[in-house]
Amino acid sequence: MIWTITPTSTLKTNGCKKKTNFSEVQAPVDVSFAPMSTSSVGRKPAILFILITALIDSISIGIIIPVFPKLIMSMEQCDESRAAVIGGWLMFWFAVMQFVMSPILGSLSDRFGRRPVLLLSLFGFGIDFLLLAFAPTLSWLFAGRIMAGIMGASYTTAAAYIADISNDDNRSKHFGMLGAAFGMGFIIGPGIGGLLAQWGVRVPFIACAILSLVNWLYGYFILPESLPQEHRRPFDWKRANPIGAFLNISKHRSILGYLACFFLLYLGAQAVMTNWQYYTMLKFQWTEKAIGVSIMTVGIIVAFVQGVLVRVVNSRIGNTNAMLIGLTLYTIGMAGFGLAPTGTFMMLAIIPYCLGGINGPAIQSLMTESVPSNAQGELQGLITSVQSITSIIGPLMMAGIFSHFTGKSTIYFPGAAFITAAFLMFLALVIAWFTIKSKKISS
Repeated sequence: MIWTITPTSTLKTNGCKKKTNFSEVQAPVDVSFAPMSTSSVGRKPAILFILITALIDSISIGIIIPVFPKLIMSMEQCDESRAAVIGGWLMFWFAVMQFVMSPILGSLSDRFGRRPVLLLSLFGFGIDFLLLAFAPTLSWLFAGRIMAGIMGASYTTAAAYIADISNDDNRSKHFGMLGAAFGMGFIIGPGIGGLLAQWGVRVPFIACAILSLVNWLYGYFILPESLPQEHRRPFDWKRANPIGAFLNISKHRSILGYLACFFLLYLGAQAVMTNWQYYTMLKFQWTEKAIGVSIMTVGIIVAFVQGVLVRVVNSRIGNTNAMLIGLTLYTIGMAGFGLAPTGTFMMLAIIPYCLGGINGPAIQSLMTESVPSNAQGELQGLITSVQSITSIIGPLMMAGIFSHFTGKSTIYFPGAAFITAAFLMFLALVIAWFTIKSKKISS
């Protein structure tokens, strides 16, 4: 979790940018789920639905975090060490399936529209949580996580939806709101999960299923289609896979630099995701309560940055400046984590790290502007695949560095993983600067 949120786009017609007039977008006639036209619903209910979807997704993830270990332990009759290994493999298969399936679902949304893919994804998540709630054996848990990875297009398609309906004036605002909703879910979710677990470790999964299915039902009646027929493209298996999607998207030269920055940024962020609790417990003797407070602090700042700061700052300084400043702040914050002499300094380093969140909407706005409107779903699927790659290799890499420099190495340096991450983010900053410079020269 890097605590940043994603992208947007303007529609392009005959090589020229065109602001999307949401009231003019008509529902396609060949799409299932009987989509309503946007003129009958309006933009605000659609945006509200997307924000609720992001909020529910992040709440659902947060709810199960406190109870997943106990569920695994009760099934396997094992200790925390063994449960952690099993939990790691569950995350691995989820990330692998997202990596494979995100371009497919993104391409399907470019062909059939965002609405049917988004609703199918939400319905699949609801069924998945029910499967986890009543899973009799560990193999059923793996089946549930694999299913969640396959159906994990809700965020990808939601980002494409926002790209369809946004223009230059409100792009940063919409994606900042999306980021705020996602961040708030991570604040609310774990608390709800802890409370519901008092009635049993499976109760939170039932609550997640209810949330997902209620949102699916709400979307069925409220959500209009955002992608008009003239901006769709045929489904092509050659493009509906991570490699094919990359080869096609890479034809747009400027996007390669942005994708490289995105990859390095999220790979570095795995240092926080993987090592935060172990690092702070080892170096500062933080308790579980202190760790929880620190994560809640991050969530609150992220919600402010994404919900308030992005719409003010990014619109004034522009996406390119926001990207460069955001990557600089990320680098400073991550280096601060790795070199922090005290717990107080660690908490202070959270501020520049979270302020770096202005980079998220900026870099993804720049990416969406680099591809045509009928490839937005493909792009968002590719972006999700890139994130999935970092989720597959990042934890092993960052945990290995932490373990090496706190046990096996003659050099004792607990913050080594954070310094490595700071270097990756600085490298992303350098690539971003050269990408912007080369784009200006070519134009």
